[in-house]
Amino acid sequence: MTPAKDTTKKKREKVSTKSKVLKSAVKSEPIAKLRIRISAYESKILDASVRQIVDTALRYDVKVLGPIPLPTEIKKYTVNRASFVYKNAREQFEMRMHKRLIDIINPSPKVMEALTNLSLPSGVKIDVKMM
Repeated sequence: MTPAKDTTKKKREKVSTKSKVLKSAVKSEPIAKLRIRISAYESKILDASVRQIVDTALRYDVKVLGPIPLPTEIKKYTVNRASFVYKNAREQFEMRMHKRLIDIINPSPKVMEALTNLSLPSGVKIDVKMM
């Protein structure tokens, strides 16, 4: 039984030394991340603009995470059909806001310039954050 315990200790030591090396490597190299959040009412237009952004980023050999689909925000409105009586006659309308998330790891200034010069269709809302 003692030899089995010795091998597990050696494995633990190897894992702990690897994790220390990885942690020190992460701390020494700051990671810049560009988080792009895109939303639109039509999913086809949204997917086309996301594809355009990802293609632009990949053209400059940058690591891209995404597109990650976020939950669709649904706003529902109930309206009376008649103006005065007939409370039971109602119509329901809804607006769907589709959303996607793209992360670009360590973007270069060329990538930033290419993304700002990108022309996207109307109706697409873009939020860009540097993290």
